[in-house]
Amino acid sequence: MRKVILHYHLFKNAGTSLDAAFKENFSEEKGEWVTKEFPNQPAANREQVRQWILDNPQAKCFSSHTALFPVPEFDDIEVFPVIFIRHPLDRIASAYTFEAKQKVDTFGSVLARNTSLEGYISVRLSLTQDRQCRNYHTFRLATCTQKSQEAELLSALTTMESLPFVGLVEQYNQSTERLNIALNKSGFKNINLKPQQKNQSSNSSIGLQDKIESLQKKLSPIVFSKLLEANENDSKIYEYVKEKYAI
Repeated sequence: MRKVILHYHLFKNAGTSLDAAFKENFSEEKGEWVTKEFPNQPAANREQVRQWILDNPQAKCFSSHTALFPVPEFDDIEVFPVIFIRHPLDRIASAYTFEAKQKVDTFGSVLARNTSLEGYISVRLSLTQDRQCRNYHTFRLATCTQKSQEAELLSALTTMESLPFVGLVEQYNQSTERLNIALNKSGFKNINLKPQQKNQSSNSSIGLQDKIESLQKKLSPIVFSKLLEANENDSKIYEYVKEKYAI
């Protein structure tokens, strides 16, 4: 049976570093590592992701920022999904720093270049359909849209339970080791992912608690409280994954 890796590359979740490691094992020039983006309509997205895998028989590793769950299923292709989770508040602070430096005209980058971290968060939280600062991981893991907050969390946790591997950005090296083991057990015998650090927006030498305290100092109490409330489900998902890494 053909075996492929599908990397759900979540924004600011060490995905660029992981793709660099994948590309050391799978040639981009030969089409073994491929990437593509998809529409935000769930049905069209999932059908196009499925067809993408079928249309690239030479590919062994697929990477996308926008592919949606559930993982596509085939009779003759086994898909190994890979996703990393990060502390939601640290991810948001990193996203702001990254977008403020980008010289592109996306909504997030224009907003970040023209306002403070508090302004960036406040605007994005005011847009109810914008999930960048509101339970982003939960939204991406949930298999359907238009759910209540409770149902969305349950869907996200159900997805997590079904996955053969979930990485933790805060334990990136350990996660990479675990991923190597999981992939080898699944039949990717010659793969050897080496931890790399690419596209970093924050100082990795600063501890997570210090980062969260620094973020809190940059925000008013009202905005920080709103941010915490808006990411309650993501915090639960983060704790769920963190327990698996015993930290």
